[in-house]
Amino acid sequence: MNDLSIIIISYNTRKITRKCIETIIHSLSYNSEIKAEIIVFDNASMDGSASEIKNYNIHLKVIENKENIGFGRGNNHAVKQSTGKYLLFLNSDIEVLDDAIPKLFHFFTSKQNTFNFLGGKLFNKNMTPQASAGPYYSLPVIFGALFLGGDYYGLTRYSPNAIRQVGWVSGACFMCKKSDFDELGGFDKKIFMYMEEIDLFYRAQKSTMTIGFYPSARFIHLGSASSTKRTQPILHVYNGFLYLYRKHHSQLELNILKNMLQLKALVAIWIGRLTRNKYLIDTYEKAYHIAQEIRR
Repeated sequence: MNDLSIIIISYNTRKITRKCIETIIHSLSYNSEIKAEIIVFDNASMDGSASEIKNYNIHLKVIENKENIGFGRGNNHAVKQSTGKYLLFLNSDIEVLDDAIPKLFHFFTSKQNTFNFLGGKLFNKNMTPQASAGPYYSLPVIFGALFLGGDYYGLTRYSPNAIRQVGWVSGACFMCKKSDFDELGGFDKKIFMYMEEIDLFYRAQKSTMTIGFYPSARFIHLGSASSTKRTQPILHVYNGFLYLYRKHHSQLELNILKNMLQLKALVAIWIGRLTRNKYLIDTYEKAYHIAQEIRR
């Protein structure tokens, strides 16, 4: 049995998945006492990812799926084939810095750790901190994020410099006991992408489990370097918020959320028309319809 199973979901990310694996191997070399396995779940990539990854002469397991089943379900399948007592979930666009994995592992397994789930500190490619933790998305928090620049001012998303309890950490990098993950039933298989970790950590806290942030373990996350035209992520976030509230909250709270999301979309459409920004108009017209059509 391994101490740690490191799980990566791959989908048409051949080069960055390879880089992720190389940095994992380098990080593990700082402490050879950790018995670790790397499991790559490939979501039917068409860029030769699975074939190239198989060429590594290490204890690496590649699961080739015949269809893209999304982030959450892919992780759930990989966990079922893992042998580690502890799990480390990493996005394929993560680069591990130095001894980040041993640091995260040794703190998590130490007596001083009181958290059931633990995230590391994420950085952008230029080494600026990447907001990767925050409070649960209650209605006031969502309002702050939508209308008050909560993410910008570090109120609704942040990157702490000290160990602390948080409502959620980024699904791009977190560690937990396999038994705790299994107790919660893993990720919600109905969520294809985005908000899986928010749902998981909400259920964890309802079960008296805690989520922590450990800044001494440092990772680069390339996800924030994507294009400014983020239509699909915005639509996924809209769907994610609505799914969370349909699943966990009252009809009144769901209706308030829908009204906030619709108002945000209308404001963005109005700005788009004033500035002749076709991206804003197209994106938020779709977002507005999502907020209108959702049913309990």
